[in-house]
Amino acid sequence: MKIVFLDAKTIGDDIDLSGYDQLGEVIKYSFSTPEQAKERTKEADVVIVNKVPINETTIGDANNLKLVCVTATGTNNLDKDYLEKRNIQWRNVAGYSTESVAQHTFAMFFYVLEKLSYYDEYVKSEKYVNDVSFTHFARVFNEVNGKTWGIIGLGNIGKRVAKIAETFGCRVIYYSTSGRHDDPDYERVDFEKLLSESDFVSVHAPLDENTLGLMDFEAFKKMKKSAIFINVGRGPIVVEEDLVKALEEDEIQAAGLDVLDVEPMSEDSPLRKVKDSTKLIITPHIAWASVEARERLMNIILGQIKEFYNL
Repeated sequence: MKIVFLDAKTIGDDIDLSGYDQLGEVIKYSFSTPEQAKERTKEADVVIVNKVPINETTIGDANNLKLVCVTATGTNNLDKDYLEKRNIQWRNVAGYSTESVAQHTFAMFFYVLEKLSYYDEYVKSEKYVNDVSFTHFARVFNEVNGKTWGIIGLGNIGKRVAKIAETFGCRVIYYSTSGRHDDPDYERVDFEKLLSESDFVSVHAPLDENTLGLMDFEAFKKMKKSAIFINVGRGPIVVEEDLVKALEEDEIQAAGLDVLDVEPMSEDSPLRKVKDSTKLIITPHIAWASVEARERLMNIILGQIKEFYNL
């Protein structure tokens, strides 16, 4: 069989993909435009893709194509009606990045909670050299223990974050964005109560009609002024202009984002205005990307291909 990776660079060069070579001919392209994908998939039996759109334009000439594997959980880039019409199967992967995303949630959280950018700069700028006191805590911070952690979207990742937050001594509450999720382990509350009672809010929800623009200025205004907000769900859940306004007007204390409305960040992103790293940290969609998570992801997809072909 012929296996074509359309955007292998999104997986990284450090992951061992030699297992795929045992299945047949493997061709890896770092990135592909839709126009390039149309040519590159012509003779493919299996296409492995992350973000490249899969539709009639990109696979219309792929007469041998039987299986499309998405190296992610989200499948918004697939034209599923077209795939069904062509009798082409597709697979995605869920649950591979739970530990990685939960870990990154707290990495960003503690970075802003303890004002680590300020203290790192304070020492590296040599202000601490021969200082008058052994300690310097001009930018105050609080303990996590005894605070309330609010979770928007209590799926696998949200629940893992809840467990860790409990370990730090937090009371955990959650809001179900679909209105259908009930978890006996945690207190389910409405959106207004989550915003008003939480000291920290983290988003782990999918992007859909219930979450698009959910976190707007009105939502941020309902939060505590001391609150910290973390989004590792999907970028468009947050109205970025409104978050900037909330930070500038001290409606909330700080925020951490790993996902943006437009990725990579666009030149006209309002988030570019916020230069104070004690108020905002942005990482370039890396929460999912620990070495272990990427290895897990690609091993699962290898298994999916073997299962499809009964190998």
